[in-house]
Amino acid sequence: MPKNKGVKRIALAGVYALAGIRAALRHEAAFRQEALLALVFVPVACLLDVTATERVLLVGVTFLVLIVELLNSAVEAVVDRIGPELHELSGRAKDMGSGGVLLSLALWLWVWIELAALPWLAGAL
Repeated sequence: MPKNKGVKRIALAGVYALAGIRAALRHEAAFRQEALLALVFVPVACLLDVTATERVLLVGVTFLVLIVELLNSAVEAVVDRIGPELHELSGRAKDMGSGGVLLSLALWLWVWIELAALPWLAGAL
């Protein structure tokens, strides 16, 4: 079967990507929670009195959390597909994915504190 090329390949890639996001929303509670976080904080970032660069950072780290969670969920799905038995490498893969999510959330928190919370608190005092 010939591979898709050009615009058709790009369109199909978009279809598959949206299917992946829908699957994460349907099957992954953590992704749903982080998507809700994004639905709240992306508009907040657009309303804040910050520079364009700061806004990009605030929105960017929010999307980074979603990206890392999608990748973590993909790793977990593949590991679970292999089999239910416990294996050191399977556990390590899942733990590493979770570690990536934790680091992305820590970065998200740091950026939002530095660029949004601290300036807001300083102005409120």
